[in-house]
Amino acid sequence: MTSKKGEQVRQKSPAEFFSENQIIAGFDNPGKSLYTSIRELVENSLDAAESIQVLPDIELEITEMTEAQFNKKRGLAGRAGGRLDTGLFENPAGAKKGKGGKKKAAATDDADEEDNGAEDPAEAGAGKGGGKGSKADARTKVMYYTVACRDNGCGLPHKDIPDMLGRVLSGSKYGVRQTRGKFGLGAKMALIWAKKSTGMPIEIRCAHSADSSVAPTTISNCILDIDIHRNEPKVEVHERLPNPSGWRGAEISVTVGGNWTTYRGKVLSYFQQLAVITPYASFKLAFHAALDSVDSKGQSAATSNAAAAQRCVEVHYVRRSSTIPDLPTEVKFHPSSVDNMLVSQLLQKTRVNSLASFLTTELQGVDKSVAARIVAELGAWAQEDTPKGVAAASTKVMALTQALRDVTLFKPPDGKCLSPAGEYNLRLGIQKEVDPVFVATYTMPKPSANEGHPFVVECGVALGGAAAKDGITVHRFANRIPLLFEPGSDVATRVANRKIKWGSYKIDPKKDKIGIFVSIVSTKIPFKGTSKEYIGEDCEPIAEAVRKALMNCAAQLKHHIVRRESEKEQKNRLKNLTKYVPDVSDALFKVLQKVYDRDGSGPPAIPPSSSSSSSSSSSPKKRGRPEEEGGAGWSWFGAKRSMMAKMHDGSLTKDVLIDALTKHAEASDFLGGGGGNGGPEEAGPASGGKGNAGGKGKAGAASSSAKKAAAAASSRDAFLMVLPDEDDDEEEEEEEEEEDDIFDEDEEE
Repeated sequence: MTSKKGEQVRQKSPAEFFSENQIIAGFDNPGKSLYTSIRELVENSLDAAESIQVLPDIELEITEMTEAQFNKKRGLAGRAGGRLDTGLFENPAGAKKGKGGKKKAAATDDADEEDNGAEDPAEAGAGKGGGKGSKADARTKVMYYTVACRDNGCGLPHKDIPDMLGRVLSGSKYGVRQTRGKFGLGAKMALIWAKKSTGMPIEIRCAHSADSSVAPTTISNCILDIDIHRNEPKVEVHERLPNPSGWRGAEISVTVGGNWTTYRGKVLSYFQQLAVITPYASFKLAFHAALDSVDSKGQSAATSNAAAAQRCVEVHYVRRSSTIPDLPTEVKFHPSSVDNMLVSQLLQKTRVNSLASFLTTELQGVDKSVAARIVAELGAWAQEDTPKGVAAASTKVMALTQALRDVTLFKPPDGKCLSPAGEYNLRLGIQKEVDPVFVATYTMPKPSANEGHPFVVECGVALGGAAAKDGITVHRFANRIPLLFEPGSDVATRVANRKIKWGSYKIDPKKDKIGIFVSIVSTKIPFKGTSKEYIGEDCEPIAEAVRKALMNCAAQLKHHIVRRESEKEQKNRLKNLTKYVPDVSDALFKVLQKVYDRDGSGPPAIPPSSSSSSSSSSSPKKRGRPEEEGGAGWSWFGAKRSMMAKMHDGSLTKDVLIDALTKHAEASDFLGGGGGNGGPEEAGPASGGKGNAGGKGKAGAASSSAKKAAAAASSRDAFLMVLPDEDDDEEEEEEEEEEDDIFDEDEEE
């Protein structure tokens, strides 16, 4: 609305703008503001440790305070006699809190809440003890928390501490390289939220050393506030202290308002996924609940404090890997990624005097021959004007920019500016935190590009796991930061649910427990929305790269799933075979007993000559057995004589037959299932480097084939060697013929 004096032009500082539009930085409500403050401090600690290539050790401690405890800390304790005018704090006449009002209040902090985990036991107890409204009050009540983060990183230079933590948009991560943060917000927004919610400053203790082998001699102690309107730090304490222990790192403490109850699950999920993508780091999380934070209506003080103690959390994510990703190297802009404003800035800053030299020195992927052709294409002015002269004419800047975006002869973007976690670290992180039955991983062999910005996609697909849910669960990472909000709109979720035919890979997307991990690193992540929580599906190069990576992982898993199904069939076949062994053994023994009783109590006599035993030798000839020396009749009667001799001396019994048939069934099953080598229990999770699912390879396959051939050669002997004679190697062949005689006698009768 226009005033009498007319409109007035006003300016706002960056700090003032972000304090009024804090939702842009992820500070939507008290619960999420607490979560975002924790995230920013932890990620700064990771960057500090990785910058000097040391294994990160990060400790985060969250101490909850009630309003009374918080007022005592900041020196605003209430009057001893209570409030003077209680009418100031009573509800207006006629104002009532109905059920709808309670539900509306309860939904305030839950609007952005998704899958926050199981409810705390203490919360359930509070709800029972304090009535139906206790739980809703606990979820909407704003508490106060001191968040302290300690690391072993490089620390902060003493003179730069005020600007790095008290001046918005001041940072060291600008440039063309992969970083976790880029806008100079982070810890500054945590300070702004602390100023808005509690009015408390931020406290910093750090010992700076850019070399991990050199111990710092001093510790910087600093207490900072921020002037929102001027975007300047307000230094309360800034001093150097001796460092006799040689400690290196930083410890930052900030007191903010928030709600742990609603975002407890998000914080724990964030740390778990951070342990997946950074298994080379050690994380310790401790939450200390206020002793009287639980509604104690109708409860004793001891019961209330016990319930509060149950809300305390202590979690330690142990380091699994000792391999730190290489640091990204800052590179120059690629011609495909520039715009008019950026080209104008580069033209003004360059020190060269010709446009051709500008193209080869200020941009990447442009060689001299291509630069000369571009200058010739632009015309005479491009050969005559200096870069600063070109920057002064907007039409020339637009022509140059358009030419750079249209030319297709540039080299691909340089991948040195990226630092993916690596397939090895991703696989170890998934195995440690998920403990799946199978896991397959894949990393793009070389970077791809999206609008001139290089990117790399890493994927992992896990099957099974104790805590896994049925169906597809997608875990997303951008520049090695877990993304927990708005999962349904993300490119990884859309591709996994709509563009992968899981059934063709022997995977049931509704019944199987499928965990999908997609990590995208780039110099510019194409986030959608102001909160930077998801990547849109319309980014076709990234969507296609994610689809191919997931298909590669699924193809790796298919091999192991097929092998698992084969082993399952093998076990069922063995079960079915051994099920009928007692009945078959009983029938065989009855046949043998009948033959033995028919021929008398002793072994059969010496067989007649081969010329007079044509009828006797008809049985083995009918079965197609080869004739031994001495004639077929002699071989047949010799086998029968040996079998009846064993019946006579009692060495051939029903138990012996059961044992022989069982061994034969196991040997036959070995032929069908491929043996006990390489099963899930022995091989462990499937893994692969750049599309390699692991396993035996060609040598392993040859070894497996040799074992199968050996088993095939001995399977029949395993069944027929009922009672092997150690002194006579020819007994094996005789026993084979004895078995044939038994079946022939049964057929003739």
